[in-house]
Amino acid sequence: MLTQSINKLLEIEVKELSSWDIKPHKHNFFVIVYVEKGFGVQCINQIKFEYQAGHIFLLPPLNCHEFKIIEPSRFYFIRFTDNYFINDSGLTNYNSWFERIAYILDNYDKVPGDIISSESEREYIVKTIKTIYHEHVEPDCYSEPIITNAVASILNILARGIEKKHVEQSNEADNRFREILRYISIHITSRDKLSIAALAHKFSISKTYFSEYFKKQAGSSLSEYILKSKLRLVEAKAKHTDLSIKEMAYQLNFTDSSHLAKSFKKAYGMTIKEFKQRFNSCNTDYESKRAIKK
Repeated sequence: MLTQSINKLLEIEVKELSSWDIKPHKHNFFVIVYVEKGFGVQCINQIKFEYQAGHIFLLPPLNCHEFKIIEPSRFYFIRFTDNYFINDSGLTNYNSWFERIAYILDNYDKVPGDIISSESEREYIVKTIKTIYHEHVEPDCYSEPIITNAVASILNILARGIEKKHVEQSNEADNRFREILRYISIHITSRDKLSIAALAHKFSISKTYFSEYFKKQAGSSLSEYILKSKLRLVEAKAKHTDLSIKEMAYQLNFTDSSHLAKSFKKAYGMTIKEFKQRFNSCNTDYESKRAIKK
């Protein structure tokens, strides 16, 4: 399986194609794709869906994909690595941003394809992509922070679209419980906000009843759920960044790197290093084999 890489932290390209001559492949970077014209079929991890003019996609790393072009198509490709944001001071809260993007990585396969929630969002993203391209081809001293924050802005809108569609597809009947899970996801690194007392107060549930309520809805205790959520973030960070175990443990408020390493191995049956090596290939049936069930 071909693996594509990029030489820079961020690359921007516009292509007009009548055929897609690249074999099905994976890549080790993110791609934002805007289809300005044309239509055809896109295949991601063996899931096929039609694309047309105006569609916008986010392709996370380690997903196998290809396009089948039916009508000549014009694409905007914005390719970037996670290190683009780590190394750039234009994004003031990287950890918060990555935790939001981790939601995309964790739920992307549930809602593949174009996931823009409204036409106003689509218009904004299209204008922003063209601004990014303009700043890229005619750069000045202001271009780099403009591009950085523009890309982050697009990603946050895409995250919101994925979250909205994922929630809409959920069969969960308790809206309040969905809000609790969403709140936990957003504040996963804040111990104070995720205590039983804090959550019970936030959602107007009796403190003495909260643990029973949560376990009944989630099928696990609050502490077990939070640990699994953190480990899914570790999974995303292990796949898409070069962070050390010590750095991940610090970012996610584990006691120390040893605590993280032991928790990960117990849940996944392998070390974080082994996990990275195992998934350094396009494993399309990974979701059906993952150790932590969602």
